[in-house]
Amino acid sequence: MRKGLDGLAALVQEHLKKYPSSGHLFAFRGKKASTLKILGDGNGLCLFSKRLDQGSFIWPRMSDPGGTVMLSPAQLAMLIEGKIANLLRRISVSK
Repeated sequence: MRKGLDGLAALVQEHLKKYPSSGHLFAFRGKKASTLKILGDGNGLCLFSKRLDQGSFIWPRMSDPGGTVMLSPAQLAMLIEGKIANLLRRISVSK
């Protein structure tokens, strides 16, 4: 995943029709699923990145490519920590 802070912020605006500085967190996974980037707004935009040495981040299937997945703070923590089995049972998918 080559996109940085500005590239991901542009994706949020153009494809999701949201503002990166809205106070929400926006998570992105690379094609190989070994990289996770989270764009957020604190006191200015910030970017969190995590790359797995082995394994991959599991993402829910989206029926609509422009859809979103709403995560609670606990679900986001499980995604970052790799506790996927519990996460997938609790995810709600919305448009």
